Amino acid sequence: MSMNESVAYLKGLAEGLDVNAETKEGKLLLAILDVLEEMSEAIHDVEEVCDEYGELLDTIDEDLGSLEEDFYGDEDCDCEDCGVDGDLYEVTCPNCGDQVYLDEDTLLEGDMDCPNCGQKLEFEYNEEDCCCGENCNCDQE
Repeated sequence: MSMNESVAYLKGLAEGLDVNAETKEGKLLLAILDVLEEMSEAIHDVEEVCDEYGELLDTIDEDLGSLEEDFYGDEDCDCEDCGVDGDLYEVTCPNCGDQVYLDEDTLLEGDMDCPNCGQKLEFEYNEEDCCCGENCNCDQE
């Protein structure tokens, strides 16, 4: 039974019991029932708005997921057909911990804002540094 139905039932009981609005107790009970009815209607309105916002939030989440997929691509993919030219470099934001994937051009710029929290990320990149830790340019991973 919904809250609106419960309040309607209580109002029906009060009418069936012939609560007298002329007595102190009758006035009080009828006033309480009126307040309950108003509260029930207000809660119902809030629930409807929350449902609408929930649907809107789901839509925004789906759209954001599509944008992230378009922007970041498939992060688990090791193939060369992902639409990314060159190597990607992973940087972890010290502020929010988000992992950001950058191409060489972005690294050469030396800084960027974290797309998650907006913190300025600064990095030094030396093209001669090899991924194996040596300056050999061996292309090992």
